[in-house]
Amino acid sequence: MIFSELYSAYYNAVAGVLKEAADHPVTARELRRIAEREAFGESSMRIEQALMDEEWQLLRKDGTTPIRHVPTMPLTILQRRWLKAVMLDPRIQLFTDDIPDDPEVEPLFWPEDVCVFDRYLDGDPYEDAEYIRHFRMILEAVRTKEPLEIMLLNRKKRTVRMTIVPEYLEYSEKDDKFRLIGKGNRFGNVINLGRIVACRKYDGTVTTEREETVKDRHREVELELWDRRNALERALLHFAHFEKEAEKIETDHYRLRIRYDKDDETEMVIRILSFGPMVKVVSPDSFAELIKERLIRQKRCGL
Repeated sequence: MIFSELYSAYYNAVAGVLKEAADHPVTARELRRIAEREAFGESSMRIEQALMDEEWQLLRKDGTTPIRHVPTMPLTILQRRWLKAVMLDPRIQLFTDDIPDDPEVEPLFWPEDVCVFDRYLDGDPYEDAEYIRHFRMILEAVRTKEPLEIMLLNRKKRTVRMTIVPEYLEYSEKDDKFRLIGKGNRFGNVINLGRIVACRKYDGTVTTEREETVKDRHREVELELWDRRNALERALLHFAHFEKEAEKIETDHYRLRIRYDKDDETEMVIRILSFGPMVKVVSPDSFAELIKERLIRQKRCGL
């Protein structure tokens, strides 16, 4: 692991206690509050007991500490190199202009060292100033739940105006695109950020009654898979970014349940068809009908 266990939540919790104890005697209540904030529920009790009972000789009975200096935990060279590599990702600019530089170390890897398979090449323009501005405005609106007025190009390259109450942002690894999921928009509640040409806060009221919820958008397809020609491994990689369950029925025979968003249904049909006779749709029947319709259209086209 790049980040050592020495920098885990438990060490951060104890460091937080010692930082306060170096300034003033720490009470049991304050110690408990710091431990609960920095660590996990069960571990906070263990930390409190070990410090108060002086099992860990870092805190005296009166709440002071024999430690002379406030604890610090500098990053290792490996950690600094990894962070520098992450900062080379152009998507970092979507979140901050203050990108730290560490001239004393080389990146652990360079962007050109990462080879991604099966990804579309028309990803979002992460270095475009307008895209960055739209992304940050949308991200803030997701946090505050304030409505937005958005102008975007539809699939026919026509400009469409819409109002929407943001719920969350979604990233597609395959498409290399961000999508805004919201409610209150009569044209649809999924917006590709790359299509946005203008974005601003909306001062009016957006009606969201009787809107479909995030739960309503979820779909599930159940498959039977025969593990021939490495089909199981390919399927697990192919659907890696979807929530899924795999169950072994018998030798080389598996049941696979995949959950997806309803807007990805056409993409799911195409992906499942790519496995040919190694995969059979068990349920729902509506999805099986989509597979049949697709095959019929392909046959008519001579495919």
